[in-house]
Formats: sequence, structure tokens, C-alpha cells
Amino acid sequence: MTSEQPESRPGSSPEPRPEPKHAVSPPAVPDTRSAAPDPGLAAPDTRASDAEREQIAERLREAVAEGRLDMLEFEERLDLTYKARTHGELVPLVRDLPAPGTTTDVVGQAGQPARGLAPETATGGWADRIGREPATSKGAFAFWGGFTRKGRWTVGRKFTAAVFQAGGDIDLREARFEDRDVVIRCFAIMGGMQVTVPPDMNVEVRGIGLMGGFGEARSSGDVEISPGSPRVIVTGFALMGGVGVERKATEAERRRLKEQRKREKLEKKAERKELDG
Repeated sequence: MTSEQPESRPGSSPEPRPEPKHAVSPPAVPDTRSAAPDPGLAAPDTRASDAEREQIAERLREAVAEGRLDMLEFEERLDLTYKARTHGELVPLVRDLPAPGTTTDVVGQAGQPARGLAPETATGGWADRIGREPATSKGAFAFWGGFTRKGRWTVGRKFTAAVFQAGGDIDLREARFEDRDVVIRCFAIMGGMQVTVPPDMNVEVRGIGLMGGFGEARSSGDVEISPGSPRVIVTGFALMGGVGVERKATEAERRRLKEQRKREKLEKKAERKELDG
């Protein structure tokens, strides 16, 4: 026996099908119109835009600041970046570099200790100076003049300073730090820059001097790094100029140490007097 299907009359609309009890909504599609394009996701022969070339250039600048590229590699890749016409020419330039945003796993977030470091390692006066405040300055520039960053100010995770026939003074002795790891990029062309740090700060100098100098001044005594200190990487280059890093105590700290030595001297003198008496 075969069941007969009801014939649909001409001009009549078909009967609506019953909806399922649990209707599933289509997945939401994120709005990516405002998101920055990723050259790695486009076809290799797609034409590159100025914004995409600048994205690659910024990743290269971050890589040289972090020590992943030397200055020669950086200059070669940067030149190829601005000459690139397609995505296929851009992608190989950053293929061996971390994807954007992955470095935060090492650096840590503001207000939190860097991963791999217990909160108690921030000892002494450093605990109140790291990750407590947002950056008040992330860069400085001087042309035929000078700039100064000193006193109580908060250094951003990445601070870029440049001088052309000018001078710059970056004083970290009373500064606060947005994060435990800070990169200071210094570029001096026919000018000079001085970075002054506390004696117990963990500092790495990675810059290059071309017909100029880039380095840390020798300390008069042994350098003892505080375990709670932030790590400051000073990088960049000096062309016919100089960038210097110097360890130096503040005036208040020098006075305190002087008074301490004076008290110790008087105590020893009193002890000798007692023994002789």
C-alpha cells in the first residue's frame, strides 16, 4: 500500500514546516572591518598597503629592541619592507619572529609580577615602584635642543628616545616602572644621551655606536644587583654621537650613606676607647 501525498493546488502556498523545538542560532561573525590586516592570512600575490608595511616595520623595530635581530639584519629587512609590493614579500621578513602580543607572556601585565617571579622577590623599595601606575611617558625627541625625564615619573614598557644635534637626559633613579621588564630605545644622531640608573638596578646595554659610542660607564666598586629590581634593556644606536649609561646614587641616598659611615666610624672609635680605658 502506498500513501498518497496531498496535491498542492495551483496558487496555494505550501504548508509551513514545524520548527524544531531547539532552534540553533547561526554563529556570530566577528566584525573585523576595524581590525588591522595580517599579511600572513592573505594570498601571497595580494598587494600590500602602507599600513601593512608599517605593521611589519614596527615588528622589526620591536625585534631589534629585544635583541632578536642585530642592526645589520634590521636595516636589511626594513629596507625590503618598504620596497615590498605584495604580502608574499612581507611575510618572510617576520616569519622567524614571535607573533604580535606573544611577548607579554614573558614581560607580564601591569599590576602583576612577571611570570616566573614570585611576588615576594620584589623586595625593599622596588615593590612600590613596579606595576603600580600606568606610564606617564613612552618617548621623547629633541632637535637642536634637549629633553629631560627625571624625578618621579613612570616609564612605559617600551620607551623610545631620539635626538638629532641635541641632548637627552633619562634619569631612572626615582622613576616608577609600568612593568618589571622595560626596553629603552635610544637613537642619537650627532647628539648625546645620558641614562642614569640606581647602583642596584638590573641593566643590560645592547646598543651600537657608529662613529660614536654606546655603552655603560665603569663603576668604581662592585655592582650588587637587587633581586627586586626591574630589568631595563637599553638598546638602539649612536651615529656620530653617544649614548651613555651610568650607575649613580641620588643625592639623598649619598647623604644617607655618608651619615651611616660617620655613625659607624664614631661607634668604632667609642669601642676602642672602652677597650683602652
